[in-house]
Amino acid sequence: MIEEKYKIVAQFAETGIEAIKRTGLRVEVLRERYARVSMPLNGNVSHLGTMYAGSLFILGEFSGGIIFGAAFDYTKFIPVVKDISIRFIRAAKSDVSMEVSMDAAQVAEIQREAEQNGKADFNLNIELKDKTGETVSRVEGTWQVRRIEGSPAIKV
Repeated sequence: MIEEKYKIVAQFAETGIEAIKRTGLRVEVLRERYARVSMPLNGNVSHLGTMYAGSLFILGEFSGGIIFGAAFDYTKFIPVVKDISIRFIRAAKSDVSMEVSMDAAQVAEIQREAEQNGKADFNLNIELKDKTGETVSRVEGTWQVRRIEGSPAIKV
């Protein structure tokens, strides 16, 4: 279920970037500081008949953007990916999903730093899982929250 206040975030996340839109990626659940997203096998099949590695990478990279949309004020900040690595554990022969969340204290600290310094990093470790719940890939990355130029710094 996508909470009402996050419907615009989910819609943009699924359709705002053409490369992501083409994958058929779907935001299934989006609420305060939590998201669950799936990538269909259909349309993302490799030459081996399994999910294309690039599609798995897109799903993993997407985790930072979607949690940003569920945790931060997108009228004041934007997300930027800094570094991502993916480890392919086993072939994905079905749709793949991932879950991502941040706790309130972590969000508050990142936002405070971004307001004061114009930017702040956050790290995620995500597991991509097939329909049986088996981990097919592990993603580690660093994203950055950046204050939008012209958005006033909030003094803490």
